[in-house]
Amino acid sequence: MRPRTATAPTPRVATVAVALLGLLFSFLSLGTPAHAAPTGFRIDNGRLLEASGNDFVMRGVNHAHTWFPDRISSLSHIKAKGANTVRVVLSSGDRWTRNDTADVANVVAQCKQNRLICVLEVHDTTGYGEQSGAVTLSRAADYWISVQSALTGQEDYVIVNIGNEPHGNTGYTAWTADTKAAIQKLRNAGFDHTIMVDAPNWGQDWAFTMRDNAASVFASDPDANTIFSIHMYGVFDTAAEITDYLNRFVTAKLPIVVGEFGHDHSDGNPDEDTILAVAQQLRLGYLGWSWSGNGGGVEYLDMVTNFDPDQLTSWGQRLFNGANGIAATAKEAAIYSSGGGDTTPPTAPGTPTASGVTSSSATLTWAAATDATGVTGYDVVRIGGGAETAVTSTTRTTATLTGLSPATSYTFAVYARDAAGNRSPRSATVTLTTSSGGSTAACGVGYRVTSTWPGGFQGEITLRNTGTSAINGWTLRWTFPDSQRISNLWGGTATQSGSEVSVAAAPYTATIPAAGSVTLGFTASRATANPSPTAFTLNGAACSVS
Repeated sequence: MRPRTATAPTPRVATVAVALLGLLFSFLSLGTPAHAAPTGFRIDNGRLLEASGNDFVMRGVNHAHTWFPDRISSLSHIKAKGANTVRVVLSSGDRWTRNDTADVANVVAQCKQNRLICVLEVHDTTGYGEQSGAVTLSRAADYWISVQSALTGQEDYVIVNIGNEPHGNTGYTAWTADTKAAIQKLRNAGFDHTIMVDAPNWGQDWAFTMRDNAASVFASDPDANTIFSIHMYGVFDTAAEITDYLNRFVTAKLPIVVGEFGHDHSDGNPDEDTILAVAQQLRLGYLGWSWSGNGGGVEYLDMVTNFDPDQLTSWGQRLFNGANGIAATAKEAAIYSSGGGDTTPPTAPGTPTASGVTSSSATLTWAAATDATGVTGYDVVRIGGGAETAVTSTTRTTATLTGLSPATSYTFAVYARDAAGNRSPRSATVTLTTSSGGSTAACGVGYRVTSTWPGGFQGEITLRNTGTSAINGWTLRWTFPDSQRISNLWGGTATQSGSEVSVAAAPYTATIPAAGSVTLGFTASRATANPSPTAFTLNGAACSVS
């Protein structure tokens, strides 16, 4: 991710078929250089392996530690959501406050305590050549050497990502030579870690510099222990682009990971569903951007609101609990179970009970599970047709489920997780039936655009109860008249299919007293025009619009 204030657009270049065939041939014909056996993670036949030989597939997120050093507890929350890896933002001190040796050592210790693999990156290189103040990869390598004592002996747990997005869209042809030199500098200094290298062009490699030179960069590493990282934002907005790029590395037996990606961005709308699906199909790692704390107009990339693990955004819900997401696909690194660590799961939570059941929501409550090292979270699942579907995760013993359909029977159960990643047996189930929709109190909706920028805008919706009794639980629906797409919403949980939007109440907005109101805010992408929706329904009943 570029710094939070950067807004430079990302161009594209055309693909030349003959050049690509030549590239593929060169990839396949290059042999593996002679090298000493790495002491921790290693690359073998294009795969990232642990020292034990176990194949390791990263499933995790980015965390902006250097800007939020007081949020180190986020690592435990990220683990509780099911991640096996966290990519941690550090600074060499050239653009932000330097993370010194003691701080780096503490980050590594916290990763290990939470049984996470730690990818450490220097962010000061972001957009070098185009971004004012950005530094070189050589400067980043000097930083790593200065904190080397915190990393030596941690090769089983730490991957060194030399520098984030080390070239912008100016001078990026120097990426190959600069990357080779930085790798050599670290190896000469005694680094035995797997090294990760980011693509140029703000990480998106639209000019294919990394793709076309990956084989020679890999061959330049005397340990043959380098993995490549592509950042997928607006450049990767079609399934064809994503599939082609990743498959070229896999075919050439060169290691690749999606080191950053989002569900939306100022330079376009990435196809996150394909990124997740193809990564799972090819068994490639991915690390979403980012846990929380985004600013500069990309707040929609927060996965949780204000670092609160119980306030998943729509992006966080998608990445952690959606198809091919972290909860469904992550496997903890074998190093954490091979040394006699905690392998005992928590006890099953108590049977959940349902309360506050409405046409679109319900609250579940259960007795806490117990565990020798402490329960870190609970996963609520829906059961139907012999299958389970992840619904939500929480650190509490209660959860309010929203977005349910009226007059529908649901069966839910709960799992507990501990700090070691062990999952409990499933609780007993609870079955509930939502009430019929369409019989809510009268309602009124006020919709307005509060600010706009190229390609995006911020909006506000005031939902008023014009009836004589309280509304308890609600789902608001509308259809955008153009190509608007919600990127982040507060006050409820949004889902969008095409132009149709559905927002289920958040726990703190679920009740609207008679003559009362609640306000929702959101950010969204847009085309040139931005017409307002003209019709809204609340629990199936039409609302007046003002």
